[in-house]
Amino acid sequence: MSKKKHPEHVNHERWLVSYADFITLLFAFFVVLFASSQSDKKKQLKLSEAMQTAFTPLGTFDAHSKTPPLTDINTSAITNSIPSPIVRPLPSASTESLEETEARLRKLIDEQVAAGGIPPGGIAMRITPDGLVISLHEAGFFPSGSAEVRPASIPMISILATTLPAGPLRVEGHTDNVPIHTAQFASNWELSTARSTAIARLLLEHGPMDPANLAAAGYAEFHPVASNATEDGRTQNRRVDIILLRHPAGSQ
Repeated sequence: MSKKKHPEHVNHERWLVSYADFITLLFAFFVVLFASSQSDKKKQLKLSEAMQTAFTPLGTFDAHSKTPPLTDINTSAITNSIPSPIVRPLPSASTESLEETEARLRKLIDEQVAAGGIPPGGIAMRITPDGLVISLHEAGFFPSGSAEVRPASIPMISILATTLPAGPLRVEGHTDNVPIHTAQFASNWELSTARSTAIARLLLEHGPMDPANLAAAGYAEFHPVASNATEDGRTQNRRVDIILLRHPAGSQ
């Protein structure tokens, strides 16, 4: 008579064996990583001292301590030690008076007139309560009714841009009282403003001026320096004034 077979018992906890093996292997893996990350700091100190001693006579390194710390790298210190881009320095504030600046500029203007860069009388200067006013007359710098600067006069503007003392400047456009209405300029307001901004842009392009110190404005025919009843007076009124201000704009 055969024995009665009992149903085989199923072990539902066999997964614990595999899980335990996995945890053991994972623990061993991290132990190896930790051990490999640790180094002999005494050897590192000796190596750094030897390298510093070798390079010090050559002046390659400037030793700040005998044993440089082997701590974690300070990323903020590295960022702060990166040199900033080299910027062309602006001229320092001039110590010369407005009268001295005017005399110096007159010599430069006479040289440009002699070289044919600008016509005689193309630039006039005067000192006002606001500062030194350098008037660029239309005949020497702009075609009639245009805001395009004559190419022949650009060297003179470049000279002004590089030789004017550092400080606040205001560029003002002015016209005579003859109305203008073209496809480009609806009135003298637009023409005077376009001319002042054209000169201001050239000053910035050709010199080390700080844009924050430069302002441009157009006054049309409402700030004349001569009578508009004559042709000579209207010629004097058609101008762009570069004003070397005594004080920053807005100051009292």
